[in-house]
Amino acid sequence: MNFTLYIIILLITGIGVGFISGAIGVGGCFIMVPVQYWLLLSLGVDPTIAIRVAFGTNLLVVVPTATSGSYQHSKKGAVLWKKAYLLGGFGALGVFFGALIAANTPGAILTIIFGAVILAGSLRMLTAKPIKIDEQISENTVAYALWGISVGFCSGLIGIGGGVIIIPIMVLALKFKMHDAVGTSTGVMIFTAAVGALSYIILGLFATNLPPFSLGYVNLLQWALLAGTSVPMAIVGAKFAHKLPAKALKYLFIIVMIYMGLKMIGVFNWLGLPI
Repeated sequence: MNFTLYIIILLITGIGVGFISGAIGVGGCFIMVPVQYWLLLSLGVDPTIAIRVAFGTNLLVVVPTATSGSYQHSKKGAVLWKKAYLLGGFGALGVFFGALIAANTPGAILTIIFGAVILAGSLRMLTAKPIKIDEQISENTVAYALWGISVGFCSGLIGIGGGVIIIPIMVLALKFKMHDAVGTSTGVMIFTAAVGALSYIILGLFATNLPPFSLGYVNLLQWALLAGTSVPMAIVGAKFAHKLPAKALKYLFIIVMIYMGLKMIGVFNWLGLPI
């Protein structure tokens, strides 16, 4: 692939993901990971190395995104920081072990797992309805520890921030109100994404055949292009949140997620479809 085209695709991806994330409140991990993976494949990178780099880089992109989001939510009092520290601290333990397993798992298996999670996430977005919680928020430290480790492990294994996983758990299992769950999840992701990205850097330090500008399993060029566009565009998207057809954007995002999931699993190849 032409290097200029490679740069342009990453910039467009960051702009699009950032804007949609800000407008309808969904993360862009499900888009950024596949795009990075396919771009790296087009550059001749080994599939197993490519998926690990996509995971590690994506986690580093989540760090400034989550930091910006938690700052905005915190100003509205929607980040319960004591709970975020609990979930994030234990999540940091889980994310390392998830990354460790990913660093020793063949790329073909990782892409199938990631694709399956994308499809599950798209199904949840398609069927999710507002949940009203009248119970008191859980104060069970053991529950926070177990859920934090579990969510962190999943985040490390498939290189996502984990918001799509942690928010339902916070609402259904830990009895958070929805606004508090959304806000607090951004605080949790600061910890899980930072430790996850660091884990992928360390685990990939001695890997061979890494793409240029890589530090372990994190590609600094891809990170700069994606984070540099997605973070400011998320702010722009948030300002337009009430001026856009949010429902149409949500369904468009779901369609893209379904395509990405099926593509990562390899369904189109099995069917002989050139898409």
